[in-house]
Amino acid sequence: MENSLENKPPHQVVIIGGGFGGLYAAKTLAKAPVNVTLIDKRNFHLFQPLLYQVATGNLSPADISSPLRSVLSKSKNTQVLLGSVNDIDPQAQKVILGDEAIPYDTLIVATGAKHSYFGKDDWEEFAPGLKTVEDAIEMRRRIFTAFEAAERETDPVKRRAWLTFVIVGGGPTGVELAGAIAELAYQTLKEDFRNIDTSETRILLLEGLDRILPPFDPELSQTAEKSLKELGVLVQTKTLVTNIENDIVTIKQGDTVREIASKTILWAAGVKASPMGKVLAESTGVELDRAGRVIVESDLSIKGHANIFVIGDLANFSHQDGKPLPGVAPVAKQEGEYVANLIEQQLQGNNLPPFNYINRGSLAIIGQNLAVVDLGFMKLKGFFAWLFWLLVHIYFLLEFDNKLKVMIQWVWNYVTRNRGARLITEQESPSKLDDNPSYYSSTNSREAIKV
Repeated sequence: MENSLENKPPHQVVIIGGGFGGLYAAKTLAKAPVNVTLIDKRNFHLFQPLLYQVATGNLSPADISSPLRSVLSKSKNTQVLLGSVNDIDPQAQKVILGDEAIPYDTLIVATGAKHSYFGKDDWEEFAPGLKTVEDAIEMRRRIFTAFEAAERETDPVKRRAWLTFVIVGGGPTGVELAGAIAELAYQTLKEDFRNIDTSETRILLLEGLDRILPPFDPELSQTAEKSLKELGVLVQTKTLVTNIENDIVTIKQGDTVREIASKTILWAAGVKASPMGKVLAESTGVELDRAGRVIVESDLSIKGHANIFVIGDLANFSHQDGKPLPGVAPVAKQEGEYVANLIEQQLQGNNLPPFNYINRGSLAIIGQNLAVVDLGFMKLKGFFAWLFWLLVHIYFLLEFDNKLKVMIQWVWNYVTRNRGARLITEQESPSKLDDNPSYYSSTNSREAIKV
């Protein structure tokens, strides 16, 4: 007599999102008795912690990207689908992908987050954030176009605006961007131009709180600020951005309001959850926080739907110390692995204790030979912190060829202080530059108070 369990179809796990959370959930389920369907609107996994290096010409997008099908090729129980999820039907247990309905027994939602402008979404046009490959390429275009435009600009006021870079947000992304641009201006590009002196570049890092790198130990924040200043970055804390418009950043410091003329304004100040949070709220009634993140239970499931899990930047997990876990790769990775293990245990009639994030440390690189590392039990700064940062990021890259390419590129850049991926990919057609000699000049000639 056949066992009825043998005739039962495999448990169907659908994962939405191929970032750190979704991908590590799929990898952990590779040998589980389930069928896995991973859905993503991109066909690759992006190593977001190194996006700033694409934006500053240190690496190419392919160096930090891995095709999802390649990464999961040995997971024979897993299929990858390219597409965007429109809706979720929790009653029918189906995910709506265009005009197709994908059934699930367990659903994992890991669609991440995008940058937040705190209700000022019109600022995005003037100050791009850094979450996607397209963001990094656009940021790279703006950074290197600024130097090219300054080379052709004869008006000293406009040239000063082209050579002024404003980074909003003093977290790890902002600090890393500021340090990388400083190295570009004061080291890499100093012999490349004839009409401008790139050492005249001004780089301003604006932070609303009283110190940069707020999650880090205060001593490391102080070290990072000192290192940035030594690189030539002007760090301004307790500084709020009140407006961004027409190449002008308006800031408030106490009772003082100033305007900064800058053609290159970069955003690194906040994040908000992906729209999938709203989809889940409408379909399941789950509660969202102010940033649009889904309030999850202690096992990362959502209230009233034990078979729907939300992980990564989309999840608000506040069960450890009352505060949401940070939106960083290690959190998403551990959550993905936990949910995958939980699914496998539940299929065997077992359960797991609530999720518990193990914080193994925080890292931020400032420049060559300059970084800060907070491991809790030990704090590093300077060269050894920089070396540790390099090794950790090489380790977490998914594919061996990416590890090798990035390592070789970093060694070469260290020796030559050169950045080989300094490509400007224009949004406008090349003919526009020839037809309009003033293209690289500002169409907004408004002057501003000097800072």
